[in-house]
Amino acid sequence: MKTSRLPPLGTLRAFDAVAGCLSFKRAAAELSVSATAVSHQIRLLESVLECRVFERSAQEVRLTEAGQLLYAATQNAFSSLGDAVKKIDRLTESPALTVTTTSNFLTNWLLPRLADFKAQYPQIDVHLHTSVETVDLKQRTVDVAIRYRESAEHGLHNTLLCEDRFIVVASPALNLRRPADLNKTTLLHVDNRHIPAESPDWQHWKQRYGPEGLNLSRGLHFSDETHALQAAVAGHGAVIASELLVGDLITRGMLVAPYAGSLPGANYYLLALEEVAYRAEIVALRDWLQHMVQ
Repeated sequence: MKTSRLPPLGTLRAFDAVAGCLSFKRAAAELSVSATAVSHQIRLLESVLECRVFERSAQEVRLTEAGQLLYAATQNAFSSLGDAVKKIDRLTESPALTVTTTSNFLTNWLLPRLADFKAQYPQIDVHLHTSVETVDLKQRTVDVAIRYRESAEHGLHNTLLCEDRFIVVASPALNLRRPADLNKTTLLHVDNRHIPAESPDWQHWKQRYGPEGLNLSRGLHFSDETHALQAAVAGHGAVIASELLVGDLITRGMLVAPYAGSLPGANYYLLALEEVAYRAEIVALRDWLQHMVQ
């Protein structure tokens, strides 16, 4: 009985290339060698196997029955090897984390603190993404999302980060003390807020806290909360803003919150697919976020 042995790997690689395109010339170009070298590898392979794997003529190259059996095996083998190499590459790469969120959250809260995260986890490469459209995590173009929602999202791993409130803030230069002071202050409006459903606007502020004669038709209008905050810092008026997002500006003395009242907001959630929610880098980000929002 003949003892079988595996042909050299080089002969199998040459065979797989020829079988894939049925051309010695094209296979040689794919492997960056000469057609003569490919022919030599195929002759060696056939010598080891003691059978032909190709039928060759001036017009074409065809697989023999033995060649068809071998090609099915080399396809699986080289595909598995390629997958293994990719996994090894990922093991040796720095872990990467792509985060999508709103531009307001990124600008006013996350960016000022990102250096702290990088100091604690220097091995994690962070990629930041913002969009006015909600990114479908199932498309796997991003790893996690920080979203502003009134309730958790079904079908995803949800971590509640913060229950938000909205407060009135203004430059300390405006010297706001009593609700009546708003009558002589420019009102900064943020239009088209869709979350929460009951918009935290001047109409709702007036209903809860006054002053009764507050003229809601005057003031400056903005489509972006960050721009409205910049206007408030510059002393252009008072704005109703997310308590979380104005925290740094208040701490630095650039804005003050002159009134104790607040309006209900929504919630910040960290979202991920269930199957990736406990990846080491996602757990690190989750723990860090929960600590930083306290």
